[in-house]
Amino acid sequence: MLGGTFDPVHLGHLRCAVELREMLALDRVHMVPAARSPLRDAPQVAPEDRLALLRLGIGDTPGLLADAREFSRHGPSYSADTLAELREAYGPEARLVMALGHDAFMRLPEWRQPHRLFELAHLVVVDRPDHDAPLGEALEELVVGREVDGVAGLMAEPHGRLLRLTLPSRMAISATEVRRRLACGESVRYLLPEAVESHVLAHGLYREAGREGG
Repeated sequence: MLGGTFDPVHLGHLRCAVELREMLALDRVHMVPAARSPLRDAPQVAPEDRLALLRLGIGDTPGLLADAREFSRHGPSYSADTLAELREAYGPEARLVMALGHDAFMRLPEWRQPHRLFELAHLVVVDRPDHDAPLGEALEELVVGREVDGVAGLMAEPHGRLLRLTLPSRMAISATEVRRRLACGESVRYLLPEAVESHVLAHGLYREAGREGG
């Protein structure tokens, strides 16, 4: 599971999903756009637009799925609820992984039921070249004894472990910057997939000044 606002989905998101699937030998990666993130401002465009852009971005990429399940729930989008649905679907012995960026990982103690995440899945923290900070005390307590140093250690159990992973491309593309460029009429070529860029421009999405987040 790779969640996010995907506001809009960009090449960094998609390349991350492809490399996670390859490095962890995953059957599939559910890319799950949040309907309403508890820790971020509301997305700038409607859920159906973000989902359409995600589907266009994925295209026919093997193993990547645009998963709209959080749009069918009311209230904030909690990752623990999404993981519980996936665990029910795949069964107790499946190796479930939730991937998140280092910036989101640093705020993990603020998440709803953070311990429950480890009861349902493994967590894989994707390092970003622009994020490097020591762990706070609450986060240290949450992850103590869980960290493994490789994929084999991660996959030895169905859930409960933590792996920090550096992806080969480490594409530091910011959705905030993409929104800013679109609002100012600047080029987003090679930041977005061509199909996503074409749809955004054709429908006039993100013309207003973007908000922080993404």
